[in-house]
Amino acid sequence: MKDLLKTSLRADVSKTIKNTSQRILDAFVDSVFQFVDQPLLPSQKNFAPVEEIGEDVEVICNEGNVPADFPEGIYIRNGPNPLFGGLKSTVSVFGRTSHIWIEGEGMLHALYFMKNAHGDWSISYKNRYVESETFKIEKQGNKPAFVPTIEGDSPAILAAALLNMLRFGMVSKQISNTSIFEHSGKFYASAENHLPQEIDIFTLETFDKGDVNGAWDRAFTSHPKKDPRNGELVIMGIDAVKPFFVVGVVSEDGKKLSHKVDLKFDRATLIHELGITEKYTVIMDFPLTIDINRLINGGPLIKYDKEGYARIGVMPRYGNADSVQWFEVEKHCLFHNFNSFEDGNEVVIRGCRSPAAFIPGPDNGLNKFEWFSKGLKPIETFKESSTGSTQEGFLFARVCEWRLNMETGEVKERNLTGTDFPMDFPMINEHFRGVKQKYGYTQVRDCMASSSCGMSKYGSLAKLYFEESDSKLSVKEGKGEHLIKVEYNRFAENNFCSGSVFVPKGGSSEEDDSWIVSFVHNEDTDVSQVHIIDAQKFSSKPIAKITLPQRVPYGFHGIFITMPHQA
Repeated sequence: MKDLLKTSLRADVSKTIKNTSQRILDAFVDSVFQFVDQPLLPSQKNFAPVEEIGEDVEVICNEGNVPADFPEGIYIRNGPNPLFGGLKSTVSVFGRTSHIWIEGEGMLHALYFMKNAHGDWSISYKNRYVESETFKIEKQGNKPAFVPTIEGDSPAILAAALLNMLRFGMVSKQISNTSIFEHSGKFYASAENHLPQEIDIFTLETFDKGDVNGAWDRAFTSHPKKDPRNGELVIMGIDAVKPFFVVGVVSEDGKKLSHKVDLKFDRATLIHELGITEKYTVIMDFPLTIDINRLINGGPLIKYDKEGYARIGVMPRYGNADSVQWFEVEKHCLFHNFNSFEDGNEVVIRGCRSPAAFIPGPDNGLNKFEWFSKGLKPIETFKESSTGSTQEGFLFARVCEWRLNMETGEVKERNLTGTDFPMDFPMINEHFRGVKQKYGYTQVRDCMASSSCGMSKYGSLAKLYFEESDSKLSVKEGKGEHLIKVEYNRFAENNFCSGSVFVPKGGSSEEDDSWIVSFVHNEDTDVSQVHIIDAQKFSSKPIAKITLPQRVPYGFHGIFITMPHQA
C-alpha cells in the first residue's frame, strides 16, 4: 500500500509540474507574441475563409442538365480555410513571423450526385474542416495557439519553432489542406507537413492519421501515385532533418508498407510531386530547399536556390539509393506532373515548370504583393537584369517534356506549350497512370487578374493533345519550338476555377470520353458554381452549371469518387 501511495504521489506531482509548465509556456507566448490579421485586398476576397454550412444542402442544376450517364458519386475539393478569420502574423521581441499563402486549416467542399428511385438527379452540398489534432487544440482554445514558423525574422522563427515544440510536441500546425486521395477504399486529406487524415466521404468527419499501421512515421506527400495495374500506392516524405527524402510503397490492401528507403539526399528539398511508370519511381529533385542552418544564420528557412542543381531520378520500384539513375536538367521549379511512362529506352516525364518557385515568396516576406505581382505577369514581359536576376514573369509555368535515356544517360527537354498562357494543376485519365497517354488537362492562369491580385487566379481550362502538333512554330530567344495542340474552355469574365477533376465515362475505351468538373467562382456576383464540361467537346459551353448555397474559396486539389456500384 505504501508503495502504491508513493507511485500515485509521484504521478500526481509529475502531472502537476507538467500542467504548471504548460501554463507558464502558454502565458509566455500570450505575453510575448501578438497575433495580428494579415489583410486581404478587395481583389483577394475569395481567398478569405468561410464558415461550415452544417447539414447537407440540396442544390439544383440551374443551367443545362447533368448528363444521364454521369456517374453517381462525390466531388470533393480540399483547400486552406484558416480559423479565426484569416491567416495570421505575429509581432514579438524576437521579430515578426507570418503564415504564408498555402497555410490555413484544410476545409473540404463536397458535392453529392445521387439518383432517386425515379432516376432523377438529387444533388447536395456540404463543407467541413479537416479536424486534425492541431485544429482541435486551437478550436478548443478559441484562439490562435501555434506561432507561424515558415516566414519572417530568423530569431522569431527559431523561437516559434522551439515554443511550439515545447508546448505541443510539434513545430507547426497539421494543415491537411492540399489534396484528397483514395487507397484501398479509404480516403485521406493530405498536405506535405504531416501524416494524412482519414476522412468519411459522406459525413466529412475526420478519423485517425494514415500511418500504414504505424510503419510510416514521417510527413507524407500530397500526391501519392496509385499503380492501376497492381493497386500499389507509391508515397514519399520530406523533412528538414536527415533523412531528408524517403520513398515508400504501400500494399494494395493498405495494410502493409511493402518498401521503405532513404534516398540519402544531401539537402532538404521541398518536393511536392513524384511519378511512376510500369517499372520505375520518378523523383523530381529541384532547388527549392529547406535549410535550418541558413535560418540560424539569418536567412529564410525555405528558398528557391538559383545556384542549386536540378535533377530527375529514376529508381526501380523496389530499389534503393544506389539504384537511382540521376539526370541533370535545367534549373527550374516544378510542383505538378501530368504523367511518366516508358518509351523504348527512354523514361518520359511531362509536367508544369516555371523559372522560380511560388513557395514561400520573397526572402523574409518583404514586399510580398509586389514580388508576386511581378512574378505573375505574362511571360512576354519576362526580363533579366545585368546580374541575371529575374524581374517579371518568373512564375509563368509552361508544360515541359523530359526524355531520359536509361542506356546512354542523354537528356532531352523541351517546352510543349507556348507563352500565351501559363498552366498548372494537371489532370489525366488515371487509367493511363504510368503509361503513354494522348491527352492532358490543366487549369490556365489569368496573368492580368493574378498580377493585379498578387495571387493566382485560373480563368480557363486547357486540353492538351500530346500527339498532335500546333499549326504554328513558336520562336523565343532565337530558338524555334515545335509545340503541341491546345484547346481552351474559357470562363466568363471575372470567373475563376479551382480543384478541377477528370471524370471518365463508365465502360468507354476512349481516353478522353469523359467530363471535366470544376468549382468556379463569379467575382462579380460572389456566387460559386460547379461546372461540368464534355471533354470531347471541350471548347463548348458547360453542359451543366450547379449553383452552390454559399461561396467556395479558391483552393487546391479535388477528386471525384464514383460510387462502388457504379465502378
